[in-house]
Amino acid sequence: MSTRDRNTLLLAFAWLVAIAATAGSLYYSQVRHFIPCELCWYQRIFMYPLVLILGIATFFGDARIRRYALPMALVGGSISVLHYAEQKIPGFAPTSCAATPIPCNIEYVNYFGFVTIAFMALTAFVLIALALAAVREERP
Repeated sequence: MSTRDRNTLLLAFAWLVAIAATAGSLYYSQVRHFIPCELCWYQRIFMYPLVLILGIATFFGDARIRRYALPMALVGGSISVLHYAEQKIPGFAPTSCAATPIPCNIEYVNYFGFVTIAFMALTAFVLIALALAAVREERP
């Protein structure tokens, strides 16, 4: 398999993960009517644009998107780690979310005792970051 084909598959995978994460986010807020907390909004700020830029990069086979999309996935993932810690670590100091209408430690869902919305976002950011880390720019 050529580097270009491998990159296209990795970019398509990252793009599909971003689409699924965005669709899940919209489902929880628009269908289930869960009101996002402040950290949820920050995670959305980093996930939603990935749908567009990874889609364009996949269409054009542009491996250079890695240098723009990877930092977005890493920052978004870091926010997800903080959010998940607030939900699952007793006594963890809450961020500014404590003063907002929806506290960030609220768990709308808790599948299997550990899968919250923050965990799902973290999983998506990690998968995207791993796929982008594996993308290699073609050498002329």
